[in-house]
Parts: sequence; C-alpha cells; structure tokens
Amino acid sequence: MMPPQSAYLHVPFCTHRCGYCNFTLVSRRPDLVGPFLDAIERELCQLQLSRPVQTLFFGGGTPTYLSSEALARFLTIVTEWHPLLPGGEWSVEANPLDVTPAMIAQLAAAGVTRISLGAQSFSPRKLKLLERDHSPQVISQAVTTIRAVGIQVAVDLIFGVPGETLGEWQRDLELVLELAPDHVSTYGLTWERGTSYWSRREHGELTPVDEETERSMYVLAIESLTAAGFEHYEISNFARPGYRCRHNEAYWLGEEYYAAGPGAARYIDGERSVNHRSTTTWLKRLEQGETPIAERETLCPEDRARELLVFGLRRLEGVSAPWFRSKSGCELRQLLGERGQRLLDNGLLGWEDERLHLSHEGLFIADAICSELLRK
Repeated sequence: MMPPQSAYLHVPFCTHRCGYCNFTLVSRRPDLVGPFLDAIERELCQLQLSRPVQTLFFGGGTPTYLSSEALARFLTIVTEWHPLLPGGEWSVEANPLDVTPAMIAQLAAAGVTRISLGAQSFSPRKLKLLERDHSPQVISQAVTTIRAVGIQVAVDLIFGVPGETLGEWQRDLELVLELAPDHVSTYGLTWERGTSYWSRREHGELTPVDEETERSMYVLAIESLTAAGFEHYEISNFARPGYRCRHNEAYWLGEEYYAAGPGAARYIDGERSVNHRSTTTWLKRLEQGETPIAERETLCPEDRARELLVFGLRRLEGVSAPWFRSKSGCELRQLLGERGQRLLDNGLLGWEDERLHLSHEGLFIADAICSELLRK
C-alpha cells in the first residue's frame, strides 16, 4: 500500500485571535516559538524515516508569524522529514500584513509554490469588525509581492458578516477579481461556540445576516467567479484551470496524510488521530517524551465508506460509483439507502452517468445533507 503523499504542519501563533476564530492557536506568545520548534522536531522524529510527499501545507494560526530565523529553522526541520517530491505543491497560509519581499523570497527559495492569503475582505468596515490587522491596500501589495517571485496566489474571503449588504459583498468579489489570483475561497461566517463572536451574539451585540441574504451572497460568488473563468470545484473553492488546491483535494478524495503540530489531525494506516488542541499541553507532552495524540479512531468499513462519500460530495464533480466501489468495497446505491433516495427524490442530490453529486439546491444545505448521509 502506498504511504501517504500529503503532510499538514500546524503553526499555532497569531498576533491576535480574531473574534470569529476557533482554531488551535495562541496569541502574543513569542516566548513559545523556540519550544514549538523543538517540539515539532521531536514529533517529526517519530516518523523514524524521511517521508517524501506530493503536497505540503503549512496552516495555522499564522505560519508567517515566525521571524526569518525561526522560519528558516522550521523549513529545515520539515523538509528533512517531508521533502517535497518533484512537481509537488507546497502551500503556506499568510497574513497580508506579514508579507514582505524578504519573507516571500525566503519561502520561494525553500520551494514553496503557493501562498494562501487570509484577506477576508476589502471592506474597511468588514475588516475592522472581523478584527483583522490589515487594510485593503495591504492585500494588493501582498499579491504583487508574491507574484513577483512566481508563486501562486490563493485568496480567502468571508461573507455573511453582521451588517453586510449584498452590494458590499459584490465589491469584495469585484476587487478580488481585479487582483487576478489563481484561487479564491469564499466562506460564510460561522458562529463557533467558545469564540467572542458567539458570546457577543448571545448578548445581542452582533446579529447574523438573514439566511436569504447569505444564500444570495453565495449565489453571487458562484456567478461572479465562474463568469470570470474560475472552476467551482468544491463547495467553497474556486480555481483557475490547473490551479486547484491539490492538498485539499487529497482530503476530499479520502487519501491518507501525515500531520504534526498542536491540534493537527492525521490519517495513516486506516487510523485517524488528533493531537492535543492546547499548544502548551502539546509542548509539555513532547518535552516529557509522551505522545501528543489526544484521540485515536479506526473506522469500521461502513463508517469509512460513509465518510468517503461525504468528503467526496464536497467536490462539485461528486462521487463516481465505480471509483467508490474500488476505494471502499461498497456499492454507492446500496449505501445511500432510503434516506439517500429521499434526497435524490427531493432534488438535493443528482445521479448522472454513474456519478452522485450535490444539486444546485443541495449546495446550500450541504452540511445537513452530509450529516444525514453519515448516519447509519
């Protein structure tokens, strides 16, 4: 069996935790950078052998929070254990304000091929509400800097921010298209328990946009980006032809992958495991020679097949019945059962040429459909 061909590295540092964010991170803790680098080296040493990969992804947190010296050490550590194979894809998430010619040159020299820019919006009002530390002008400057060294540019945007109008969102889409990135991700704002946004909503300080407006924003994103030549290849993701995120596609196709860092989740030899979400606990466990893993799970064949189905349905191409049979050993029609058939009858799923996919209406309630299909 082929070993995993992808690796995810989690860098948990941020200057500030934005109000909507529930990711594993620590803010204003530069004192932990040295211990983090020591710990990530210890964790990767557990691989025992170098594990070359086709895709590398540095996420966070903010990988570009690291100083030049810390980043250099991090790059060296990771590439020792996960060297990128020829033609591979190496993505690094970046905060627009961190992007400098020197930092981008350092990443390019290391072999990074793709920067995922956390722009979120070009609206000063939205950026302030989202507690972002950059201006619209900084986003444009960052894209210019990245392009200058030939690295691909991906831009993340958020819609459905309290008080946002359809016109405000349309302006975001117009401005991102002016920058001509290779990839755009559009995410509806989520309200995560434990975040300050959740608390502020509970106290009536923030009001979500209504469902109809949020739906109209999603439709506008699809129409605007596809009209500009982007492929809508996953629920939230759009790419120019040939520029899909290969790392994320590995997830959606049910491939196995390595991972390291606090809160990082991996899938190896049929087992899913997740590191402890607390950065300090993750550090202490590795310092003491203990496993950083907090949870492990080996799925039974049916659960594995259902998971493969819902991951695959995130892709607009859907799930091919012959591919699904070869990958899971299950018949797609049989696994769908009566609940799946009801979704087909209600027009939320489509079946064409031995391929199951979300319908146009199904896109708007994809999470609910996937939850339904995960149930036995």
